Amino acid sequence: MKELLNVIGDRFPLTPRDAGEFAVLKAKGFFGLMKMETLIVNPKEIDLPLYSCDRILAMGNDTLIAELYDTAVGGFSAPELDKIVAEAAALPERDPGKHWYDGIRLPQSISKKGKKAQRAPFDRLALAHFKAWLNADCPPLTDKAAKREKTAAYVNGLLEHGGPSTDVFVQALGLYGHTGQDVADGR
Repeated sequence: MKELLNVIGDRFPLTPRDAGEFAVLKAKGFFGLMKMETLIVNPKEIDLPLYSCDRILAMGNDTLIAELYDTAVGGFSAPELDKIVAEAAALPERDPGKHWYDGIRLPQSISKKGKKAQRAPFDRLALAHFKAWLNADCPPLTDKAAKREKTAAYVNGLLEHGGPSTDVFVQALGLYGHTGQDVADGR
């Protein structure tokens, strides 16, 4: 995920914030044989969809989940991203299952699962996918309130209905009682 952060930092200034005790979240299970990194980018100044990327290494398996959620107000079209997703079809797929957010998950999302041998191709795919999303043409954001509403609807849905990784974070961080608007506003 550090490479993805570097890509953002090359284009937009980033200011590190101290996450304190939440800088590293440790959960018991799998005898310490699982490592998960998550990056979520919620653009507030440009009209790109929300980007969520999980990388999970567990028991010899490598999983890459990069999902885009329809929080763009002016629509979203990304031919380069479509091309990368099509080229990635040769890599082993992961069945994402059925979830409440399927209707807002964009078709440019990817879900891959393989063995350690796929680590380098997954690394390249994650980087190419992220760069294509970040460099996609997007209209100027003129309605920040509508953008916040769409983001809040997604976050409220996660808090209300959960999700594969969300449930772990919500329990560990004690986010019950917060609303999607709180999270969308950075509270």
